[in-house]
Amino acid sequence: MKSRILQVGAVVAVAVVCASFTLLQTKPWTVPDKAAKIANAVKTSAASVSEGKALWSQHCSSCHGKAGLGDGSKAAQLKTTPPDFTKASFQGQSDGSLFYKVSEGRDDMPSFKKKLPEAEDIWNLVNFMRTLKK
Repeated sequence: MKSRILQVGAVVAVAVVCASFTLLQTKPWTVPDKAAKIANAVKTSAASVSEGKALWSQHCSSCHGKAGLGDGSKAAQLKTTPPDFTKASFQGQSDGSLFYKVSEGRDDMPSFKKKLPEAEDIWNLVNFMRTLKK
């Protein structure tokens, strides 16, 4: 009887850990309305996308993957799974929301406001992220 209780306890513990992990992966990232409504200050152009792609390769692809699928070389080491940027749920976010998330960071996603202090660089990244569609 005692071993049966221990088995049930172990199963419950595993279920709680798995549920917690799932919640971490799906925790919504709420962006303040003011930030979400900010318009992109850099017009989309070949030059802007090229600049954004270079910054992506340097700062983002190791976690988010070359094509934004969330499959970068460091992704498996993270507590949360990087999102698939090619999905409509990601692409449906405003430019201001993407700028805010890159700037501020959260959990495994670092803040880039010190690494990329020029707002234009982050806007160029946003313009590149818009090209990551299936």
